[in-house]
Amino acid sequence: MLQESSVDSSGSRFAPLVVLELASDTKEEAIAWLLSRIRDRQQNGGAELLVEQLGPGIGVEEKENPNMFLVGASMQRLLCGAEDLGLFKECTDGSMRAFTFASKHNFKDFKGDGDGFLSMAECQYVIKHELDTLRAKEETNVPGYSHAKLYPGKSIIRRLLSKRILIQMFPLHENEELKRLSFSWYKKVKVSLQPLDDIRHYYGEGQALYFGFLEYFTFALVPMALIGVPYYLFDWEDYDKYVVFAVFNLIWCTVILELWKRRSASLAYYWGTLCRKKAFEEPRPGFHGVLGHNPVTGRAEPIYPTSKRHLRVYLVSLPFVLLCLYLSLYIMMIYFQMEGWALSIYDENPTFWTHILLFIPSIIYAVVIEAMNLIYRYAAEFLTEWENHRLESSYQNHLVLKVLVFNFFNCFASLFYIAFVMQDMELLRQSLATLLITSQILNQFMEAFLPYWLQRRRNKKMIRKIQKRRLYEEKELPLVEQVRLEADMSTYLGTFDDYLELFLLFGYVSLFSCVFPLAAVLVVLNNITEVYSDAFKMCRVFKRPFADPAANIGVWQLAFEAMSVIAVVTNCALIGMSPQVRSYFPESETQLILCTVAAEHVLLGFKFILTFLIQDVPKHIQDKLARLEFESLEALKKKKMLEASQLSKTVQ
Repeated sequence: MLQESSVDSSGSRFAPLVVLELASDTKEEAIAWLLSRIRDRQQNGGAELLVEQLGPGIGVEEKENPNMFLVGASMQRLLCGAEDLGLFKECTDGSMRAFTFASKHNFKDFKGDGDGFLSMAECQYVIKHELDTLRAKEETNVPGYSHAKLYPGKSIIRRLLSKRILIQMFPLHENEELKRLSFSWYKKVKVSLQPLDDIRHYYGEGQALYFGFLEYFTFALVPMALIGVPYYLFDWEDYDKYVVFAVFNLIWCTVILELWKRRSASLAYYWGTLCRKKAFEEPRPGFHGVLGHNPVTGRAEPIYPTSKRHLRVYLVSLPFVLLCLYLSLYIMMIYFQMEGWALSIYDENPTFWTHILLFIPSIIYAVVIEAMNLIYRYAAEFLTEWENHRLESSYQNHLVLKVLVFNFFNCFASLFYIAFVMQDMELLRQSLATLLITSQILNQFMEAFLPYWLQRRRNKKMIRKIQKRRLYEEKELPLVEQVRLEADMSTYLGTFDDYLELFLLFGYVSLFSCVFPLAAVLVVLNNITEVYSDAFKMCRVFKRPFADPAANIGVWQLAFEAMSVIAVVTNCALIGMSPQVRSYFPESETQLILCTVAAEHVLLGFKFILTFLIQDVPKHIQDKLARLEFESLEALKKKKMLEASQLSKTVQ
């Protein structure tokens, strides 16, 4: 799979797939113990994988880390691991079924010994799972490290990571396949869809679903952008126009999210993750507590009282979040004071430069918002880690909730204040445009250009080392140098920040685009550049991430749907504020409010009716899933009948 194969000490030839980097001062007894556990048979509690130490690099005088190890596996071991994980593959009859080693020849593309049947991403995912589930037996601590306590059932790899004995574990790139993907993905400018199947094949379903959602969101914005351009070209103060635009906005944000569910379900089915059973979730590596037993599995694992976790959440985390929201509100009021100061200067001396000065407070505020979001993100991660959640899913849900609440308040509070307290539509348009443009520029710089510049410096250093020794004449790096180069690359932290950026952009469009119709145009342009910058950094800047066999975009679907509900309320309030609507209630403000609330309830009801009418899973996929379930039940019945007949024969 890689440009070079390695030979394990046992004589088995394998392609290195995963790299383990231990600390340079790791004790020999700990290394020997870890390698023996990785190589040992499964019956003895080992992972039964192939592993060898990476040789010295070019610049040996520059003190390289000698404790880097390549991990691979035999094809039979990978296939058995795929069966244990319940990976779904396409059968010869076109259906998607969980892979079983016994019926391997019934699956499409399985030839010979199965080489090439599993993608490299799937092979690396299998190895990661086997390493993650490598558990301690009778060991009380990591050999040579009395402080690194172990107990039966404890994940060895996670303990080594938490104690910084193991620095990192990452999958290797496949250079030729990466070149082909790069060419079809971002190296040529084209007006076509992204190669989602190739992305999924190389990076896994989680990454492919993110890029699929980014692509879908961009195309979904096109109708709003096309409608927004003529709206922008005519008189801003014609309120009749943005009333119609707001109504369109309400229907649009509901329909696109429901249609995405269908699109997501279709992709997940053909990728084999829609009906894949989720494995029992293991405790997080950072989870700690008193040693006890899991009531479900019976395994020894830490036990931490739920009451203590709740006390940490409600007595520490919640007050901290409220304090941060207060700080954000305080900074927002400073921004409005700066706006008033700039406006007073412009009124006294209306020149070109004082007109430019009107935009300075919004630009400064936009930069401060991004800085606050970044600082708060680190604080939220620290707090969520301190809350000591047992499961990774619980940790992610609490982290997402903290970050979304603050980011929503920090980014949109000033816009709500301008719209509904100051009721200044001109300032609302100016602030929205400035926030949107400034945040897009900063995000592109922080996400793509800065990491690329840093990585380019690292790469030049490595290339100079190789050229200095003149040890190769080919274009490809030797495997040893390729591994060390990838080890120095930045670590990809997942799709969290990418989804968060799309969430905020969706908010700008769905909440207030009726008063700034060009918002959709700006977001479309941003998303087009986002596709290329994200593709570039995935292929050139970051280490290859492990595959994530996701079936949907997870909790982010709920976040976008919550934003669409808020958009209904916001747009109804903007409609109620328009002079056209107010002219129908010249004497009674109460009647206006009641009618606006009634209209909002009607539209919310219409939204939920649309949600009910548009099925999350297309009918033809529902039929295939039902047929698969029926066949599974029939097979189970036949198996029980066969066992019963064999038992009766034995008794006779």
